[in-house]
Amino acid sequence: MTGPTILLLHEDGGVRRLWKQRLLDAGFSAIEATSVDFTLRNLPVHSASLLICGDSPGDGARTFKLMQQLRDLCPCLPIIFVATHSSEDLAVRALRAGVSDYVAQPFRVEELVAAVSRVLGRPNPPPARFVAEPRDVGEDADGQMVGNSAAMREIKSCLARIAAADSNVLITGETGTGKELAAQFIHRASPRRNKPMVCINCAAIPDSLIESELFGFERGAFTGALCKTAGQLERADGGAVFLDEVGEMSPFAQAKILRVIEGKEINRLGGRAAIRLNVRFVAATNQDLEKLTAEHRFRQDLYFRLNIVGVHLPSLRERRDDLPDLFHHYIAEMNRRFRRTVVGFTDDAYNRLLAHSWPGNIRELRNLLEAIFVNLPQEDVTHVDLPIEFSRRISDGADTPASERDRLLSALLCTKWNKSKAAKQLHWSRMTIYRKIAKYRLCA
Repeated sequence: MTGPTILLLHEDGGVRRLWKQRLLDAGFSAIEATSVDFTLRNLPVHSASLLICGDSPGDGARTFKLMQQLRDLCPCLPIIFVATHSSEDLAVRALRAGVSDYVAQPFRVEELVAAVSRVLGRPNPPPARFVAEPRDVGEDADGQMVGNSAAMREIKSCLARIAAADSNVLITGETGTGKELAAQFIHRASPRRNKPMVCINCAAIPDSLIESELFGFERGAFTGALCKTAGQLERADGGAVFLDEVGEMSPFAQAKILRVIEGKEINRLGGRAAIRLNVRFVAATNQDLEKLTAEHRFRQDLYFRLNIVGVHLPSLRERRDDLPDLFHHYIAEMNRRFRRTVVGFTDDAYNRLLAHSWPGNIRELRNLLEAIFVNLPQEDVTHVDLPIEFSRRISDGADTPASERDRLLSALLCTKWNKSKAAKQLHWSRMTIYRKIAKYRLCA
């Protein structure tokens, strides 16, 4: 066997044999390790290209300790963790232990093979039509971040580390990249997860209502104040406050929030006693706050207090490998919502979607899928089902640089249309090769 060697760690011999047989069928070498081998001294890690480690139902702590030791011993060895059940806490622990990918039961063995191919970078040609196979995506309704690309694994690992601390966080990124989902991920993985996270749209509250909305008011504080009312900050006590679109805050609102962060207390309108506040602030913006502070449009002291820990979310253009997972997820979501049984895309429709640059990121992708489902497509979404405006934008972008097209065509001709060899010659991924072929409408 000439393929990469994979080390299999699981206490159940039947499970190991099932994994091994399927991996052998896929062209990989596999070595089994029993529970008695679960020591660094007995594991042949230096001869392995990848480690697949199964969760131990009886002693999960031992499994995580071993993975952390392996990560220290072999920092470049990829690790895929297979959990006996799916939970965000378990995923966070796995990410902190340094795993490269995470698969949760129940799953089909083919999904494990796909994870192996993804981690090892083995190219797999896309099918003639994109089929959204049934999968459990229910957790995403609670804010799970979809995607297993290298960029997203790094982001999730970063968010897990941030969650463990209690510092204020500033999340940046283009519109539609999932900044609120990132904030929810941080909160759910933090020690404050049993307390509320209150979301405040900073662009939607006028200055005249800032104090009553954020701080609350006592009965009789103003006309119409018929009873004592807690503000949004007070309702978040013990938890977190998510300041969405923080770059849109007025100078008045910035001063009020800064005072709360510094003093950790609030006063209701009409109240005399100060109320102590224990909250973590997570802010998000698609603007360049450094530039705004330089232009004196955003308070520098507030910027420094919010940006104790910063995380930047990549655009969808920077993580195109996540497109299939996102298509899977949103097709399943729309099928449930519209009570449809859409299977996937035809090859023509799929190539058009891959060729798009997605300037609106994940929000644009979701809205596009919703628009397609409104028109009640059949089992396969064809290019005819794509919204007219979307198809027009794709056509308008067809006048792409000839030099890139010529380079691609030359590489394909030189390699007799071998996509893997052409990708290696151009230093592109195989996914990029297929996307460019669709973009320039090339055919053998």
